[in-house]
Amino acid sequence: MAKRGKGLGGGITYRPGLSAGLHHESVMVCADNSGAKRVMIVGVPRVKSRIRRLASATVGDKVIVSVKQGTPEVRRQIFHAVIVRQRKPYRRLDGTWLQFEDDACVIVTEEGETKGTEIRGPVAKEAAERWPKVAGLASIVI
Repeated sequence: MAKRGKGLGGGITYRPGLSAGLHHESVMVCADNSGAKRVMIVGVPRVKSRIRRLASATVGDKVIVSVKQGTPEVRRQIFHAVIVRQRKPYRRLDGTWLQFEDDACVIVTEEGETKGTEIRGPVAKEAAERWPKVAGLASIVI
């Protein structure tokens, strides 16, 4: 009989066991200079969830956000964003635990091109490996 576990044998994803720390309607800081200051998650594409359970996301996931604070050109607009930091501690495959002091994202296009030209603060290694355009703008990758 086959072993049952976390499902790492078949269909392994890029994030086995990462703690999903951001749920639907979570508010986070926008870490780039696109004009948005604070954004709220309004959707998590490609995440299948049980009925009435909020879809959640973690570092490196692309989410759909609504801009709550920022310049008048971007306020009340819907964008795609990549999560680069999260407050909830998560465990890496090498056994280390990592936690940031804020939840932050970077606004991107549907293809993954960044809207801003710089990223403020550190970027998690999981996000930098999955999104090379975000890694190119990052000043610090942790």
